[in-house]
Amino acid sequence: MRIAIIEDNKVLARGIGHRLRDQGHAVDILYLGEEGDAFLMEHGADVVILDINLPDLSGLDVLRRLRGRGDAVPVLLLTARAETSDRVAGLDLGADDYLVKPFEPDELEARLRALLRRRPSERPLYEEIGTLRFDRGARRLSSGETLVELPRRELAVLECLVDRRGRLVSKASLTDHVYGAGADVEDTVVEIYISRLRKRLEPFSVRIRTARGLGYLLENA
Repeated sequence: MRIAIIEDNKVLARGIGHRLRDQGHAVDILYLGEEGDAFLMEHGADVVILDINLPDLSGLDVLRRLRGRGDAVPVLLLTARAETSDRVAGLDLGADDYLVKPFEPDELEARLRALLRRRPSERPLYEEIGTLRFDRGARRLSSGETLVELPRRELAVLECLVDRRGRLVSKASLTDHVYGAGADVEDTVVEIYISRLRKRLEPFSVRIRTARGLGYLLENA
């Protein structure tokens, strides 16, 4: 999952980003409203964590522009305790939820999961692949009643391949999904994850096919 954090408190933003990356999410951190708005226009995200009080373009203005473009990405607002009117304004502008600072990281993560479960999507919640089932909401892979454990980076690669099932997925797209847009990561890192993931999936009748110079394709073996 790609998460955009738009928050001018660098310590807070980096702390949230570190925790979410540790769970295997790709995280992009923007410290200003204008750069956050530009990023969302160019790259998009699966969910946005948006602070209301930004030093240039306010979070409410970022949200107004986002919804004005017809972008329905889930948005979680971060607000100070005394900003009741701003929270109301944010919800009226199309925010999906809000969280009052200070907050517990566990609550933030639970709210993000809830937003993704409620997000309208053309993709089904569950995807059958070979003898496996992938739960998009919980980001879990299972075979029958048995949970199939994957390292978080490999899980993120699988998530990207599943979401684009039937289409070739380039190394650049996989890198962006796992690490965030513009991450300085060598292509060989993606190749290593693909190689490891391929071996883990083979016993479950799932194959990752390589198209030289184009990318990878997930399919039933």
